[in-house]
Amino acid sequence: MATAAATETSERTHVRAEARYVRTAPRKAQLVVDQIRGRSVPEARTILAFMTRDAAKDVELVLRSAVANAEANHGLDGDDLYVATAFVGAGPTLRRWRARARGRVARIRKRTCHITIALALPEGGVIPEPIAQPMPVSQPAPEPETEPAAEEEAPKPKRTRAAKPKAEEKPKAEKKPRARKKPVGEGLAPPVAEEKPKTKTKRAPRKKKTEDS
Repeated sequence: MATAAATETSERTHVRAEARYVRTAPRKAQLVVDQIRGRSVPEARTILAFMTRDAAKDVELVLRSAVANAEANHGLDGDDLYVATAFVGAGPTLRRWRARARGRVARIRKRTCHITIALALPEGGVIPEPIAQPMPVSQPAPEPETEPAAEEEAPKPKRTRAAKPKAEEKPKAEKKPRARKKPVGEGLAPPVAEEKPKTKTKRAPRKKKTEDS
């Protein structure tokens, strides 16, 4: 993690420290930075010490660097300063890959961020309250301008189509009852089997046994 320091000379002394390419997602670091913005340095250190987020360690290192710059370069007391500015910027994203099932690959994005903290001396020993951005309020849509109502006109008669003359209805012919179809063979006498003439068959005479046989 690389750090850099810069100062601004004005009526109020600002001491700035920045950490670039921190291996933390910008969203995670932004949630931590929002908790210390506008706080005094001792109070900010206490908040970061008891915060359970991993990004709190990176933010605490940047805060220590800013306090060290103020004490070494400007001869200020770190406990008298407060966090005037604190913001997080997005850095480059490292793209990695992970093997998945069926020969596929899953994408992994390892994000980085830039953390910037600026300390300042309070005016008159009073720390100003952080400026909170007001939430956008949805304003009601303007009502359309209505024109003065014109004089009511008599309603126009509706156009109706002339009814077509109905054709003369023809008298319906009476339906005759349908004749029931007789099944095949109904009403016929059952067939009589023909009697075959009986014929006597003559048997062949038996052969008499002889002594020789």
